[in-house]
Amino acid sequence: MKLATLRTGGRDGKLIVVSRDLRQAVAASRVAPTLQTALDDWAAKGPRLAQISALLDSGRAADAFEFDPYRCHSPLPRAYQWADGSAYVNHVQLVRRARGAEMPPSFWTDPLMYQGGSDSFAGPCDPILAASEDWGIDLEAEVAVVTDDVPMGVENGRAGEYIRLLMLVNDVSLRNLIPGELAKGFGFFHGKPATAFAPVAVTPDELGGAWDGARIHLPVSVHINGSLFGQPDAGQDMTFDFPQLIAHAARTRFLCAGTIIGSGTISNLDRSRGCACLAEKRTLELLDNGRASTPFLRFGDRVRIEMLDGEGGSIFGAIDQEVQRYPLPR
Repeated sequence: MKLATLRTGGRDGKLIVVSRDLRQAVAASRVAPTLQTALDDWAAKGPRLAQISALLDSGRAADAFEFDPYRCHSPLPRAYQWADGSAYVNHVQLVRRARGAEMPPSFWTDPLMYQGGSDSFAGPCDPILAASEDWGIDLEAEVAVVTDDVPMGVENGRAGEYIRLLMLVNDVSLRNLIPGELAKGFGFFHGKPATAFAPVAVTPDELGGAWDGARIHLPVSVHINGSLFGQPDAGQDMTFDFPQLIAHAARTRFLCAGTIIGSGTISNLDRSRGCACLAEKRTLELLDNGRASTPFLRFGDRVRIEMLDGEGGSIFGAIDQEVQRYPLPR
């Protein structure tokens, strides 16, 4: 089942069910007006949404209309919680090396995680807004899960039972603002502007054998200005899987239905697959050549992030964003 949110006059949009080929959609208002409403009572509403999905995919939905990702918000336009991990420790090691920071051995055994801003996500085709190119604008291609209510202290072996949906992410970073923030010892804030998600969230069964209950074993394609930048595999070199990340987030707190847990930037040890963020590419250049030659994003650049299935079909739809200057209010 594939779900999306159409923009309306309200903050939370309108929930729609989308066909597997991303061509048609049906309003889901008779089941749940918003995706958060559906997640709040997934045991009852999930099966009813699945029935609509089955009708749509069989061509029997009389009220179907053309699906347009440019009319979509993030599947969850805002969320009670967005906690982003750093499951690909190879990426952490490289980026820390670039800024001269040591990597503690515990990073290989205990996940990193930060609390992201979740009051307003960017839509899949919304611009990446920044007031200055000097901020070091970067993309970060990731995958994420959306959970049901998760009990505090859940064990790794059971945490996967609470995964309801999967999503594709662009966790935008402002790299030149991050070192100063981290030096204060209190984590990210200004360095992490609005996160964008692909237009469609999917139930795990939509991934077939590519989903093993813990990881998505498919590559994510990252294009910058129409050129392939990287195609790392989300299932490879993922030190901490999603059940581990969920258990880590729930160690001392309950997680509310609709919590989003991100994987962190996808990163493979196989360098021939390219990168999922500019910071990693620049780090590799620095290590190889003594200097970074790839610039961060500039105004007018366009980023496209997408995951295709084994037959070349788009699973989540594409994140397609242009970098634009934000005019500061006066």
